[in-house]
Amino acid sequence: MPQRRHPSPVEKPAQIRVGIGGWTYAPWRGPFYPEGLPHARELEYASQQMSAIEINGTYYSTQKPATFAKWRDETPDGFVFSLKASRYATNRRELAGAKDAILRFVHSGIGELGPKLGPIVWQFAPAKTFNEQDFGAFLSLLPEQVDGLPLRHVLDVRHPSFACEEYLSLARLHNAATVYTDSEDYPSIADRTADFVYARLMRASTAFKAGYAPKVLDAWAERLRIWARGADPADLARVSTGRPAAAHPQDVYAFFINGAKERAPAAARAMIDRL
Repeated sequence: MPQRRHPSPVEKPAQIRVGIGGWTYAPWRGPFYPEGLPHARELEYASQQMSAIEINGTYYSTQKPATFAKWRDETPDGFVFSLKASRYATNRRELAGAKDAILRFVHSGIGELGPKLGPIVWQFAPAKTFNEQDFGAFLSLLPEQVDGLPLRHVLDVRHPSFACEEYLSLARLHNAATVYTDSEDYPSIADRTADFVYARLMRASTAFKAGYAPKVLDAWAERLRIWARGADPADLARVSTGRPAAAHPQDVYAFFINGAKERAPAAARAMIDRL
């Protein structure tokens, strides 16, 4: 039986980090990136507008240590990257056999990010169903640190079979967060499984300049604040009732991803303004 990973103590006040997925997207040039900004400076600019970016490219291909170091040097202090782990670790029939793929990703140079290394997202295919023994074996393979940096793991499970107590218990055992997905396409599993919260907001629409109606953004801002104070994401009633949250603050990561992607930067900035 694997040992439970105890949540690390909160040494600093809980932070709410808001960002987007990636930084290279042609429709952002003009509406988000200033006219004439060199493409090579887009990460520098985006990282000054928000506090986190989720990198999708690491899901498809292995990056070099020098690339991670470059990203680190182009971004300001306090900024963090969330990395989507290699698909070769998660898109497989038997997850228990993912050890080599997991280690290749973790030791690919991500430690070069230093304090800018944020959570690692392990994304599973929508068709991947929950198997308690196999998934438990996979979670036991996830390392707790790399190059002396503690690792935070996030599970992006996309099949309804994961909405069960057996899955929640396994995720809690390993202090691995479950993505709170705001989407019409994937299940939204709100139960807290780690000492931090990770949300992916995927309902942006071109009908609104900031991707979402102002009242919807207001509600999300209040929800993020309440989560940061320690509320369980499953207890959304706290938003309307104002009941006190749990005693322990927790970091919150919220990314505007997919939907009307061209609106993602505006949505992130609108949320940051509210917070």
